[in-house]
Amino acid sequence: MRGFSEYRVEANGIRQHVIEAGSGPAILLCHGFPELGYSWRHQLRALADAGYRAIAPDMRGYGGTTVPDGVEHYTIFHLTGDMVALLEALGIAEAAIVGHDWGAPVAWTAAQLRPDLFRAVLGMSVPFARRGSISSLAKLRRAGLDAYYQLYFQTPGRAERELEADVDTAMRRIMWSLSAGPSTAWSGMIGPAGALAAFHEPDQPMPWLGDEDLARYGAAFRATGFAGALNWYRNIERNWELTASLAGLGITQPAWFVIGDRDPILPAVRPAIDVLPQTVPGLRGTTMLPGVGHWLQQEASGAVNAVLIDFLSRSFPATPG
Repeated sequence: MRGFSEYRVEANGIRQHVIEAGSGPAILLCHGFPELGYSWRHQLRALADAGYRAIAPDMRGYGGTTVPDGVEHYTIFHLTGDMVALLEALGIAEAAIVGHDWGAPVAWTAAQLRPDLFRAVLGMSVPFARRGSISSLAKLRRAGLDAYYQLYFQTPGRAERELEADVDTAMRRIMWSLSAGPSTAWSGMIGPAGALAAFHEPDQPMPWLGDEDLARYGAAFRATGFAGALNWYRNIERNWELTASLAGLGITQPAWFVIGDRDPILPAVRPAIDVLPQTVPGLRGTTMLPGVGHWLQQEASGAVNAVLIDFLSRSFPATPG
């Protein structure tokens, strides 16, 4: 990527591929499913211009980062441990952490566990949610939503085979289906035809995602497959079991939340958004971007950059005072 540095570093027992830009206070950017550190390309440049050192790793199981064998190697403690270890390997004593989609729970949990290291946190699309009395998967099963994608992904090998049958089509359809483009929001359900068919072919161009961008995603997932990425979902139940000690623990450092009002997951997460002032005592605000879907840092990079840099300038400034 022109103007950025790319390298690999050994941290937490795996090799992590990192894209970096700028110098100054560190901002750690955690991507979600099915993306890469590359999904932060617009934020990397903007943060560097604003006086920050922006760091975007391919998360565990993705891209140029190690893809460990075994579902059990993808718990929330592995994922947050990767971020802590990455900063240690880079000699960074404190940072702000930003997460989108699956990267948001990583950012929220890292902020809970290490407020000494992560001095500010911003989540996108997935709000902080306190541990419930049962897991989110158990709630889905009780509601009879067995075809919901998070439950569908639980069977090892099934979704991998379906998505890997045509990686380029899978990436194009997933990006379109969860964006603001479709006239009807994606339901999250996967029918008898399988995962690839559950996502719809674009009926118009995606100006925020060019052929070069899609080619980069496609090449990455052809190289790694989808197993590592899907193993994050296969730890939802295990994560609930492992995080009992975090029940009731809020986030006190400065925090912000951003979501698009055309994000298909908005109805499901709205209750958690409504109680953020109680669950995240350090919350400084919430932004809902009009006409924006799930991939907000790519769909509306300018608006996201403005919110992000404004929040950081007040909570984790690039220059003193």
